Amino acid sequence: MGRTFHDGDLGTMLAVFAHPDDEAYLAGGLMALAVDAGRRVVCVTATRGERGFPDDDPRSLAERAAVRTTEMQACLAELGVTEHVWLEYPDGACVEVEDEEAVGRVAALIEEVRPDTVVTFGPDGQTYHEDHIAVSRWTTWAVRRSPVPTRLLYAETTPEWVAEVSRFVPLEELMMTDDPPPTTPADELSVWFVCDDELAARKVRALRAQASQVEGLVAMTGVEAYIRLTRDEMFRDPTDADWST
Repeated sequence: MGRTFHDGDLGTMLAVFAHPDDEAYLAGGLMALAVDAGRRVVCVTATRGERGFPDDDPRSLAERAAVRTTEMQACLAELGVTEHVWLEYPDGACVEVEDEEAVGRVAALIEEVRPDTVVTFGPDGQTYHEDHIAVSRWTTWAVRRSPVPTRLLYAETTPEWVAEVSRFVPLEELMMTDDPPPTTPADELSVWFVCDDELAARKVRALRAQASQVEGLVAMTGVEAYIRLTRDEMFRDPTDADWST
């Protein structure tokens, strides 16, 4: 369908992701742009991300969840997103959640919000994280079943982007398996939005509000490279195979 640089107007948005910071990495610029344009944006997060800490972190899971909750609030405030829903599923255990229960909750949100666009992970979860994969499945099924006409977009990366990231970060630190990162060729993207300098800086401020997850990576890459690596937001439409899973 050709290389598509999109102006960022996705209408009313529903963003469905697994952990705090997923939304900012994959769609933070688009969400901020929509808010600035007066669009409704609703962000949904499946878990509080309480297991996203080193194993030797002395805090309880509840204390870790509280940290990430506060960080998420600061992140969304920077983006201007005022509507946020926690699904309250356990971090690292979305696979144990009954699909029908989770699909029903996402479907109810689609019915209430009536989004023009729903954004989520692709079926591979981008990093093969089981929580990501579950959220993609729930969202796909919810959109497929919903009577609300809406467009579903899967967050993607290109081979060129992965090659650039690998200059700064060992890929095995980002992936949940030994498989190579899933990518989509640039000319098969449906939406490729590039944040301008002002929006890229705002997006990075939002990401850095989630310091427990982000500051280690910023230290590894340097601020300028981190801005460059987070500037692009890339999506594809589902294929027939995606809809049939």
